[in-house]
Amino acid sequence: MLSERVFAIAQIADQAILLLLVLLSIVSIGLILERFFSLRKVASDSRKVRERVKSALQSHNLDEVEDIAKDDSTIEGRAAKFALRHIKESGEKGLEEVFNTFSLSERPELERSLGFLATIGSNAPYIGLLGTVLGIMKAFQDLAQSSDAGQQTVMAGISLALVATAAGLFVAIPAVVAYNYFQRQVKGILQSLESVKELSLAYAKKKGA
Repeated sequence: MLSERVFAIAQIADQAILLLLVLLSIVSIGLILERFFSLRKVASDSRKVRERVKSALQSHNLDEVEDIAKDDSTIEGRAAKFALRHIKESGEKGLEEVFNTFSLSERPELERSLGFLATIGSNAPYIGLLGTVLGIMKAFQDLAQSSDAGQQTVMAGISLALVATAAGLFVAIPAVVAYNYFQRQVKGILQSLESVKELSLAYAKKKGA
C-alpha cells in the first residue's frame, strides 16, 4: 500500500534530510564568505567615490570625473573611463545608455550567488519541517510495531525529529541575513555608479557648452 511505502521512506528520509541540511549549511557558509570578501572592497571603494562625487558637486568641480576615471580598479572608475571616451567621440548623446549598459553588465557579477542564498533562506525551514514530520511518523510507527514501547520512546523520537526543524532554521537565518546585507551593499554600489553617471552627464554638458 502507498501508506506503507511512505512509512518505509520515513524510516530513512529523516536522516537523509538532516544530512542535506548539513550540506546546505556548508555551501551557504562558503558562499557567504566568498561574497563578503568579494564585495567588501568594492563597497568600500564605492563609498569613497560617493564622497568624491558629493565633494565635486558641492565645489562645482565637474572635472573630478577625470580623476575618477584614472582608477581602473573601481567599477566607477571603469565606467567613468568609458564615459570620457564616449564624450570625446560622440559628445553627450548616448552617454546615459552607455552607463546603463555598463551597469547591466556588472550587476550579475555583483549579485552572483545571492539568488542561491535567497533560495536556501526561504526553503531550508520547509526542508527541516519535512524532516520533522517524517521523524514523528517514524516515532509513531516504531511505537505501533513495538508492544513494550512507552511514552518515553515516543517522546525521544519526537525530540530527535524536532532537530530537523532547528537545523532548517539554523541554515536559513544566516542565509537570509547575509542575503539582505549583500543586497544593501550591491544597492549602494549601483547608487554610486548612478552618481558617477550624473556627474559625467553634467561634465558632458559643460564640455558641449
